[in-house]
Amino acid sequence: MTSATEAGAPPAPASPKSRKSVTGTRRTVAVLFLLPALVLLGALVVYPIGYSLVRSFYNQSGDGFAGFDNYKALFTDDGIRTALKNNVIWVVFAPTISTALGLIFAVLTERIRWGTAFKLLVFMPMAISMLAAGIIFRLVYDQDPDKGFANAVWVGVHDTFAQSSSFPKAHPGRNSPLVAQGGGFITKATVHTGGTVTLPLVGVAPDQMPSDAKKAVAPQADPGRITGTTWQDFTRGKGVGTLGGVDPSELGYPGMKIEAVKDGKVVETVKAGDDGTFSFSEKANGAQLRLPASNFREAYNGVDWLGPSLVTPSIIGSYIWMWAGFAMVLIAAGLAGIPRELLEAARVDGASEWQVFRRVTVPLLAPVLAVVTVTLMINVLKIFDLVYIIAPGSSQDDANVLALELYRKGFSEDQPGIASAISVFLLLLVIPVVWFNIRRLRREVRR
Repeated sequence: MTSATEAGAPPAPASPKSRKSVTGTRRTVAVLFLLPALVLLGALVVYPIGYSLVRSFYNQSGDGFAGFDNYKALFTDDGIRTALKNNVIWVVFAPTISTALGLIFAVLTERIRWGTAFKLLVFMPMAISMLAAGIIFRLVYDQDPDKGFANAVWVGVHDTFAQSSSFPKAHPGRNSPLVAQGGGFITKATVHTGGTVTLPLVGVAPDQMPSDAKKAVAPQADPGRITGTTWQDFTRGKGVGTLGGVDPSELGYPGMKIEAVKDGKVVETVKAGDDGTFSFSEKANGAQLRLPASNFREAYNGVDWLGPSLVTPSIIGSYIWMWAGFAMVLIAAGLAGIPRELLEAARVDGASEWQVFRRVTVPLLAPVLAVVTVTLMINVLKIFDLVYIIAPGSSQDDANVLALELYRKGFSEDQPGIASAISVFLLLLVIPVVWFNIRRLRREVRR
């Protein structure tokens, strides 16, 4: 009888024990190579997660079972609730804005000549550590316009349209003819044509006087007009100078605004010269002279970027500065893979550039946009460095996030049970995002 093999039938498949891997590597060898990685994974990931989970059910000392008390604190402790609220703000805005900016940069750099150089500049902050970026932006957001870049720009723009006064600390001295009124000062008596008036002030430090201030000149009577001088009535040295009189070393108040007021109405307004002198016409006869409050307005000091109300948006801004380049590079890579025929076909059909972008480019980039957004969401859930470094001590509670609160509870306040509960809670927040990403990757592989 002829056997099945001799008759041309295919040979029986090898038994599972004799089956080899595609690369020819034995399973034992493969396991030995994987073993160090598995040991490290277990020691650095699995064990800490398990220990934190167990520790989260114990009290502060670690020798008593606390049940779910530590998890209840997540929703009753004011600091943790603030951190949770800020984490929600981070997750909603930081990835969205970073991805949107990355998309805009990626699309626009395709159309400019120096697109590669621009991409390099935008991506460069990714090379900076979080620590260095935090220090940079702590200086950028400094309240002092002479130190903080943000306030230097903001104050410069503000002063362009609403210039601040050079004399915020000026005020009348002893035996002054001026009295306070509505933030400014007004003369006690009325003035008359042909007479002179002196308006002495003190309170401005010599080094704070305007650079264009000249030595004050005593007023000279002028028939038909009212003349006067406003100046810094102060001379260094004990017993030096005449109170209420213009001395040789004293400076005038250049640009000081002076109003003539009759029956509560301003009839004439003048500004003092560099030497402090001014002159009114006959319209001011019988009026009182007023130095309005605008002369003494405090210098605009900018925005309190790191104050309680703006600290979180400010730190998110620094994060976007760092990660918008990351989003741009990934989106640009996806953009390069879009068939140009589809874009050209849409233009030939009469679509505008905005329609091409909205109805063709963005839908085709949806998988890449999802990758970028999910990656950034995972990243911001564990944000710590920027918040810890940028937020000053006075507003760190307002900028608090879960990772920072975990650190504070575990190391500053010695509450390891609550810290462990926060870490487990953070893990639970990350798992759905990671699961979504894995499902999306599997769908991509099936395609």
